[in-house]
Amino acid sequence: MLFNNDEVKSFLPHRDPFLFVDSVEEVTLPPEVDENKPNLALKDCIGATVTASFYTKKDLDIFSGHFPENPVLPGVIQIEMMAQASCFMSSKVYKEPENYRLEVALMGASHCKFRKPVLPDMDLTIKAKLVKVRGPVISYEGEIYHGENLMSEASLLASVKFIERDS
Repeated sequence: MLFNNDEVKSFLPHRDPFLFVDSVEEVTLPPEVDENKPNLALKDCIGATVTASFYTKKDLDIFSGHFPENPVLPGVIQIEMMAQASCFMSSKVYKEPENYRLEVALMGASHCKFRKPVLPDMDLTIKAKLVKVRGPVISYEGEIYHGENLMSEASLLASVKFIERDS
């Protein structure tokens, strides 16, 4: 495990009930990228991937209203889950994330497909791949799996900024 739950909380600005990453298992750069390169930038990391996890507890607030008799995790929450996981790509660039404050905004989602319902008590694997970087605007491809089953997928566009904390 690369980031446990406490480390996820120190990295992402999200909190319960809107935190949808429990842990991050892996952040992988493409083989041609040297992660020790001085001044490594996100634009150097096209093709990088993140693998994270989330467990859909029965008592997750969203299930009480969507739907009480037949709880299903809404697609918009699955998109948010992919977006939160994708933020961890920058951990390869910002080596000491505790020295930075993350400002992130989801700007768009396209090619969204919700293939199977996400239900309570599912262990989910969230995968994100860095596709394009233009300044602070970053494109990702995201997927959510339950075991080997692809549950949902989307292309995401986000603004991601790291602001150095005052010492």
